[in-house]
Amino acid sequence: MTPAAPLAVTLGDPAGVGPEIIVKAWRALNAEAPFLVIGDAACLRSAPGARDVPVQAIGAPDEAARVFPNSIPVLNQPLAAPVVAGQPSADHAKTIIGWIETAVGLTLTGAVSGVVTAPIAKAPLYAAGFGFPGHTEFLAELTAAENQPGARGPVMMLAAPETKDGGLRVALATIHTPLAQVSASLTVEGLVNAGLVTAQALRRDFGIAAPRLAVAGLNPHAGEGGGIGREEIDTIAPAVRALRDLGVDARGPTSADTLFHPEARAAYDAVLCMYHDQGLIPLKMLDFWGGVNVTLGLPIVRTSPDHGTGFDIAGRGLARPDSLINAVRLARDIAARRVAA
Repeated sequence: MTPAAPLAVTLGDPAGVGPEIIVKAWRALNAEAPFLVIGDAACLRSAPGARDVPVQAIGAPDEAARVFPNSIPVLNQPLAAPVVAGQPSADHAKTIIGWIETAVGLTLTGAVSGVVTAPIAKAPLYAAGFGFPGHTEFLAELTAAENQPGARGPVMMLAAPETKDGGLRVALATIHTPLAQVSASLTVEGLVNAGLVTAQALRRDFGIAAPRLAVAGLNPHAGEGGGIGREEIDTIAPAVRALRDLGVDARGPTSADTLFHPEARAAYDAVLCMYHDQGLIPLKMLDFWGGVNVTLGLPIVRTSPDHGTGFDIAGRGLARPDSLINAVRLARDIAARRVAA
């Protein structure tokens, strides 16, 4: 499955591992999944491992397919300040944000088929006035004016590719919410929307005709019938009933400590988790290097590596590209399914 237009990969924080994993991903994918980079061409040329990798500035996305087999095509938007590997700077924030905005704009016009975002660091962006918790919420704002059928995201999903023990997809009911605020953030309406978005994406983007959704409880033992918490009784179970009334094959709430062994994973296509670490810890235990972040419920395709900027190893050539490679492949496959639909 190959979409007509290339993917756009944003450079991420230039002081992090983004430039070097992009170079490594191009080496792995240059006969398979064309992409163009939106970022600073000079920064990419100076990345570890890029000395013998051609980097070519292009004027428009439609030049990428021709360039990609032999060079990394870059829509060059230079940084205004020098880059020191491992040292993030608020001086880069405006340009980093601009790279993301450009990628989203090109996707909305159809010039590229999807966005794959290399990792950003929040603190230097916040210092420059960035008003969003992260990439996911910013992308939702950038696409908010676009009409789309069905439920609306963003819903963050993390996906681990299939292994001999099976794969795993976890969708998050809350994203970057402090743990102390999770309970108050859960509503029947919000859970129903997250479940609908997830089921819709499993059908459209993952090609699963009749998706099965497991729903985790919040409390130990899913509340033990109200003995150690009432969120399951008051909020999660009513949401599961509503999802089933709406035609979603949803089951739960189920105690989270029984949801992630191989036999349990065989019984569902995705699990809706109540908070960030409830889903990410089992996924990273299953596949620490290869997991992919997918944003569901947006009018554009967006994936990213399931890791951060790696400032502690940036510039040393140590960063593994596994997650970025999988993110490009998954974005390509989702985009192709949407084109074929």
